Amino acid sequence: MGHYSRANEFGQLGDGTEKGRKNPKKVKQLQTEFVKFVSCGAHCTAAIAEPRENDGTISTRRLWIWGQNQGSNLPRLFWGAFTPNMVIRQVSCGAAHVVALSEEGLLQAWGYNEYGQLGRGVTSEGLQGARVINAYAKFLDEAPELVKITQVSCGEYHTAAVSEKGEVYTWGLGNMGQLGHSSLQSGDKELVPRRIVALDGICIKDVACGGVHTCALTSKGALYAWGGGQVGQLGLGPQTGFFSCNPNDSFFRNIPALVIPTGVQLVACGHSHTLICLRDGRINGWGYNSYGQAANQKSIYAWYPSPVDWCVGEVRKLAAGGGHSAVLTDACSLKELCEFRLAECVTLSNAARIGDVASRTGADALARLCERLREHHLHGGGFDDQDDISNMKS
Repeated sequence: MGHYSRANEFGQLGDGTEKGRKNPKKVKQLQTEFVKFVSCGAHCTAAIAEPRENDGTISTRRLWIWGQNQGSNLPRLFWGAFTPNMVIRQVSCGAAHVVALSEEGLLQAWGYNEYGQLGRGVTSEGLQGARVINAYAKFLDEAPELVKITQVSCGEYHTAAVSEKGEVYTWGLGNMGQLGHSSLQSGDKELVPRRIVALDGICIKDVACGGVHTCALTSKGALYAWGGGQVGQLGLGPQTGFFSCNPNDSFFRNIPALVIPTGVQLVACGHSHTLICLRDGRINGWGYNSYGQAANQKSIYAWYPSPVDWCVGEVRKLAAGGGHSAVLTDACSLKELCEFRLAECVTLSNAARIGDVASRTGADALARLCERLREHHLHGGGFDDQDDISNMKS
């Protein structure tokens, strides 16, 4: 879940002010750090960074936080319940809570806990300080134990984590099925991390939480999804007959459903959309698409996995926010940069010529873009001006 660069009413831009800004600006407090990882919550930001100068006495990956409920609108070093020598592996921000993972597999959580999203076995009112989560319910009829965690992700008011054995634990608000349990222990909430029994025997390597949905990626490249699907964010279509809950309400699913059986390499969930990168390098998205954040097609909802076609280079990371998406690639070769510039210049009149050259030189993404423009025109899409073409490319 991300925020736009112009929103800064809670100091989430880390510049010491609460004034909005339209253009990116370097966060000065982190100039002495090599930033490895960033997570944006609804109104706060967290980063994992390594000191550029280290005499060996400083942890190689430290946590910096700023914004709403983080005690500062400038980045500040934060250890919370961890000791200062701990190496931070991952951090994730929800709407009003943050969870950090250490290299040893410990999770600590802080922020609001009205839905049990801090995993402490109780709900609480008001801001809660950081505490290590030390109880994971593997089985309902046995006492919770400590589990080593390898991945974590925060949704709006829920959290999901993957253990070193490839099991998924979820907790917090479960009103839309986003926890993946067929029943909940506390009304619409789960107060302690609880293992998703429906994924027994399936080895999960990564998990991503959206606003009210969750996705899990297996070590073999299969993608599972569960939770709210009112705008298509589960990728299961508007009516599939697969829903495991009340048949009168087919827009949510409370146990994991297989969306894509193989070939998925990366997954990211925005507030109401989902992005994946396949092993062949292609990107697909689905869900809320009013800003074009989930698919090429011009539609408010993308109900099924749909191509997001223009991307230069090999995909390294996907990110999805409220109404936008971003891709980090390794694009740096002259060939790739030339492809990118050509894509900017494609028009209906030159699409055939550029597409022919692209297909003969192995520029697959550029060839697909040209082909799509021509198909759209042939089938009566009727581009009126260059703006339509630009929108399609972006």
